[in-house]
Amino acid sequence: DHGAAVVLMSHLGRPKDGPDPKYSMKVTADHLATLITAPVKFVGQTTGPEAEAAASALRPGEVLVLENTRFDKRETKNDAAMAAELAKLGDVYVNDAFGSAHRAHASTEGVARHLPAVAGFLMEKELAFLGSALENPVRPFVAILGGAKISDKIGVISNLLTKVDVILIGGGMANTFLAAQGLAMGKSLVEAEALETARELMAKGGDIIQLPVDLVVAEAFAADAADNVVSADDVPAEWMALDIGPATIAHYANRLAGAKTVVWNGPMGVFEFPKFAKGTFAVAEILGG
Repeated sequence: DHGAAVVLMSHLGRPKDGPDPKYSMKVTADHLATLITAPVKFVGQTTGPEAEAAASALRPGEVLVLENTRFDKRETKNDAAMAAELAKLGDVYVNDAFGSAHRAHASTEGVARHLPAVAGFLMEKELAFLGSALENPVRPFVAILGGAKISDKIGVISNLLTKVDVILIGGGMANTFLAAQGLAMGKSLVEAEALETARELMAKGGDIIQLPVDLVVAEAFAADAADNVVSADDVPAEWMALDIGPATIAHYANRLAGAKTVVWNGPMGVFEFPKFAKGTFAVAEILGG
């Protein structure tokens, strides 16, 4: 609306070995071009001379979409050099990726060290909603926390313990909580260095923290791996937990019944594999129902 030239950068998926065509941002650029009237251009680089030239050539009102930031392995390491290179592409940094704001990556935390940084409209909306939910929640207030690691969310959990009525735990972090209770978790992802922290959080939270009572386990970390549902205290030695089980879904549904405020962060399992996405989608359906 004000005639600025806009350079858009984002990650897409989790490419493991550098550039992968199926994760290219070109498809995003092509689709964006069908949604807005402004000219949309794409450059197959994230940083470097080609990206800098494309950014410099932009006219007021034009949009440039950069290639997937995660094609550069420096991104997730919050590499200072990459952050400085990204900063060359603009005059002001706008972060509108609320879902990735907790990650200290070159395109989030790093680049903000080099440019004036502001929150985008979506970020502003999400923060306003979250602030209201946390400070003046309509009760019962339930938090759902998933994802792989407790270490990523120690501060979040500690803060929520004083604000919510219930915290429902899923994802890989549930394994660490269960292991902290003395349960054998087989080959499941468990943060050994976070076991004591998990015990401290459970001691502080008491019944506020609710853990899975059953799990979907697999023989391997693969989409087509053999799977089974077992009690949380009966994980086979050679298997790994990849999702919450049906009894846990039912238990969590009961705790969510009547909830007036719900904050959800992180999946209940390895949702990238359809076989182990049932817990995540079930919770979404409960909330949407």
